[in-house]
Amino acid sequence: MDKPIHGLSELFAQLGLRSDAASIETFIRTHSPLAETVKIADAPFWTPAQAAFLREKLGEDADWAELVDQLSAALRGS
Repeated sequence: MDKPIHGLSELFAQLGLRSDAASIETFIRTHSPLAETVKIADAPFWTPAQAAFLREKLGEDADWAELVDQLSAALRGS
């Protein structure tokens, strides 16, 4: 499998969130655990624009989708 072009910090930047390591860790800790039954884009803490971005990237199954999946796993404690 190819290494993603983007990193988790870039995903956070795209979402308009602070993207340094400490901020990412705090975000994940604050919003965990996300129930397995909740799709990542349907989580209540996203703005409509953030949710739309996540849905779009997952639908494209592009490089971003792998990072969205990685964030989803982190929020679920996986």
